[in-house]
Amino acid sequence: MSQPSLYHHLIGGRFVASSSGRTSENRNPADTRQIIGVFPEGSAADVDAAVAAAQAAFAHWRLVPAPKRGEIIFRAAQLLAERKEQFAHEMTREMGKVLKETRGDVQEAIDMAFYMAGEGRRLHGQTTPSEMPNKFQMSLRQPLGVCAMITPWNFPMAIPSWKIFPAIIAGNTVVIKPAPDTPLSTYNFVQTLLDAGLPEGVVNIVCGGAEVGEALVSHPDVKVVSFTGSTATGARVTKLAAEGMKRVSLEMGGKNPMIVMADADLDLAVEGALWGAFGTSGQRCTATSRLIAHRAVVGELTERLADGAEKIVVGNGLDDASQMGPQINAAQLDKIVRYVQLGREQGARLVTGGTRLGEGAYAHGFFHQPTIFADVTRHMTIAREEIFGPVLSIIAVDSLEEAIDIANDVPYGLSSSLYTRDVNAAFHAMRDLFTGIVYINAPTIGAEIHLPFGGTKGTGNGHREAGTQGLDVFTEWKSVYVDFSGALQRAQIDNN
Repeated sequence: MSQPSLYHHLIGGRFVASSSGRTSENRNPADTRQIIGVFPEGSAADVDAAVAAAQAAFAHWRLVPAPKRGEIIFRAAQLLAERKEQFAHEMTREMGKVLKETRGDVQEAIDMAFYMAGEGRRLHGQTTPSEMPNKFQMSLRQPLGVCAMITPWNFPMAIPSWKIFPAIIAGNTVVIKPAPDTPLSTYNFVQTLLDAGLPEGVVNIVCGGAEVGEALVSHPDVKVVSFTGSTATGARVTKLAAEGMKRVSLEMGGKNPMIVMADADLDLAVEGALWGAFGTSGQRCTATSRLIAHRAVVGELTERLADGAEKIVVGNGLDDASQMGPQINAAQLDKIVRYVQLGREQGARLVTGGTRLGEGAYAHGFFHQPTIFADVTRHMTIAREEIFGPVLSIIAVDSLEEAIDIANDVPYGLSSSLYTRDVNAAFHAMRDLFTGIVYINAPTIGAEIHLPFGGTKGTGNGHREAGTQGLDVFTEWKSVYVDFSGALQRAQIDNN
């Protein structure tokens, strides 16, 4: 049997061993007997070296014309497209989700690359008329410097692309700490950038856990921190970054509701709920974890959802027959089991599922059945806390107003959806659902890269990723005034 590949940190364009000498194994969550690779466990010293390399690269990279930076990203998009199938297979092995989904993950990085490459020829500022004669004024974006990025395991190529491409098109440099469960996809992504001609030191990788994360967030030469992960960790990131007055972008948890009214197309609603709740094994921050249904249809809807969930094929994501893969690791699987038990204890009715799968083909992986609870009330734990697994809670309501009130009554505000044929109800929901994303007649998952992505309340801190708004956290506005009158003109003075 061949030995697993040994990886090193990427610092200043060179792969270097961790100063700690420690390593960790990355294993397939569908079959933990398979080692994907051996990755370094970084330290604060590795972070110091990576930030220094990024700081040195920034001096040159910020002066490269933005269209030229865009050309490198465009070439990276083409290379990602050529390597899509390879990267999708490797992502399925390290993350677990089925091939159709990992192909989509890589495609999202491709889409973001093409989109941000185009921004190299825009990066729009403003010109406005001056209140004084013979005077010109404009605003423009400028980069901030070294950006620290801490990314999660559920979209191990798409989410780094949301962060890295806008940062580097604007002229910043990057140190990224990939999730310990899925570092290979980040290596594949960054290697593609290097192959496309990205200069040494513009993007650096330091692997590791909390020690690396805290050292990155606290480093005095880091100007921006972009974090995606749990709300608890996001709060810690905020406190550490505040001491250095850093700019921070947070994308955190969700408890996303899908509302189904009595006039909804139930065929469409069932299909959407099954995909929203059990796609990626429920391991999306936008996953449909609450289904809020009108009492007139909740019984039929529950039966049809149970029938659909029981037909979902759970298995290794590399198997074409599989429709849902494993959970990412043992801790996540144990967390799901605890929430299922809480649901039972608090009086929710288990409709289907509720059991981890651990025998036969599942013996060496972290698998759980698609699970549905009915008779859930808004105050139950499973209706309020993010589970991040294949668990759907069904709540019955009597009106759209009650549904929206329940939908908003959680600590998160990422995504929501409404199924209805009533255009008036749709516009009420679009106005009153307090989430960063609202879908009409679609589940809570499926965001596109050219609109801003992010949420309210405990989901984020007001910044957005994707779209042109994704540039905002990585740029500083500068206003420029040019007076060509040849005389002193005094602004903010009464010249009448």
